[in-house]
This record gives sequence, structure tokens and C-alpha cells, in this order.
Amino acid sequence: MNKLKKILKDPARVLMFLSSRRILRIEDKKYLSLLFRLRMKEKLNWDNPKTYSEKLQWLKIYDRNPLYIKLVDKYEVKKYVSEKIGEEYIIPTLGDWNNANEIDYERLPNQFVLKCTHDSGGLFIVTNKEKTDCKRINKKLNKCLKHNFYYGKREWPYKDVKPRIIAEKYMIDNKSNELKDYKFFCFDGIPRYMYIARDRNNVAETKFDFYDMNFEHIDLTNGHPNSDSINQKPENFEKMKELASKLSKSIPQVRVDFYEANGKVYFGEMTFFHMSGLVPFNPPEWDEKFGKCIDLSKINRKRK
Repeated sequence: MNKLKKILKDPARVLMFLSSRRILRIEDKKYLSLLFRLRMKEKLNWDNPKTYSEKLQWLKIYDRNPLYIKLVDKYEVKKYVSEKIGEEYIIPTLGDWNNANEIDYERLPNQFVLKCTHDSGGLFIVTNKEKTDCKRINKKLNKCLKHNFYYGKREWPYKDVKPRIIAEKYMIDNKSNELKDYKFFCFDGIPRYMYIARDRNNVAETKFDFYDMNFEHIDLTNGHPNSDSINQKPENFEKMKELASKLSKSIPQVRVDFYEANGKVYFGEMTFFHMSGLVPFNPPEWDEKFGKCIDLSKINRKRK
């Protein structure tokens, strides 16, 4: 009931709720114009987009490279990444299933991660199998499998991804006792900015800290506050930049994510629409700075 009340107080969430359940049917461009107005409090300039947020909406409509469908699939992308940079950067997959009821927990180790391949958010970190309510996880996973991530924010590559569940090896960096996420914003194969996501499994809010490619901290927030403590430069920072460049080659813009655990780099995922382009930058001038990195003139418009 409380969740429903929160949705009803936010017109953008009402719009996404109705679209996600396919109650409201509006074609993509009109839908994104309305959602952008509600979320960003300004009109979306389709003819001459300048900000990063505007350009991400433009890319949702016009950049329809079919490769992206494979790259947002958390199962299929591993094959692609293995071919591009090597299998040693892949977190081992322990199993895959079309339905949560098929999962044989007895065959899984005491610690593991379960995630849906077709969405963002269907993630469960199990640190002690013996104390885990597997039935509760199965119920939530099966609910996630029914959700088509495309309809809420019209991120088209997710529309045709096969819904399934994978289990991965549980990863943690023994030195920091957590697994920080290093996320690189890449443009035509060139990493230009990155942020570190940390405290993701704690009670406190997740923290984002932005950096340039010299690992100089940027005074910027986007959706989450900065951390209270100083982030150390990752041991494999230059290697991550090199790998991000290889994976993002010939792609107008994509965020390439890595983990660093016990001195080794592991691929996380590729994200084509960071925050779906619907979360303000603070200060706002950074929205335009990021936007200048995207060259829309090179894109063969393939709107559907």
C-alpha cells in the first residue's frame, strides 16, 4: 500500500507504472517526451539535443544496432566479452535456468549471486545459503522474469532479451571486504569519465564518486551522494581503461563496468542508457559536458 501511495504522488512513476503493465500504450518518441518533461522538468529537444540526458533519449529512438540486444543480455554478453578481451575477465557462471523453480540450491556453493539476464535490479546476493529463504528468492525471481524492462523507460535493446536466471560465483575483495563497481563512460572506444559505486549492500545509501581519466575526483552527483571516505585509485585502473576501450570500440556511447577483486579485473556489464538519461546531474553543466562526448552525426538512424 505504501509503495502504491508513493507511485501515485509521482506523475512520472504513474506513467512508467501504466506503461510497464501495458495499460497505457504510447509510441516511444511521444512517451519519452512526456517522461523526460516529468522527470527532468524541461522539454526534450529532439532536433538539436545537447545534453547527455537528451542524447540518450535520442539514441533510444534512432540507434538500433542489433548487437546491443546481445550486449545487454547478462548471459550472452559473456561470450562476446570473452572473444574481445579474454575469458579470464569473466566471472564464472554456476548455472542458468528459465524458471526459478528449476534452481537446485543443493548443487550451489554456500555463497553465490543470482541475477536475471533481461533486466536491471533482479539481483540476489547469497552470502550464507543455510540462512537464506530460497522460496522467497524464487518468488521474487519469477516475478522479475515476467517483467519486460523495455516498457518503463523504452530502452529498446531489452525488449527482445530472453528472460532467464543465472548463478555466478560470489566475488569479494579481501582487502576492502566489499566489491566496488568501476563504471567507465566510453565514447567511440574512448573512456572519458568513470565513477565508483560502493556501499551497495549496506543499509546506508549507495555512494557514487565520479573521476576523470587521471583519477581526479569530479565535484558531481547523479542519483546518489558522494562517499564520506576517500577512494583509493584501483590497482588495475589503466588495465580497466584499456579493456573498456576495446569493448566500446565503434559504439557511440556505452558504460562499461568492471570489478577489481584481489588484484584481478572482472567484467561486470555494459549499459547503454546510464540512469536511462532521466536523473539530473548536479551541477547541471556536467550534463552538457557528458553530452558533448556523443557524436550523433556518425549514427545511421534506424528508428522503428
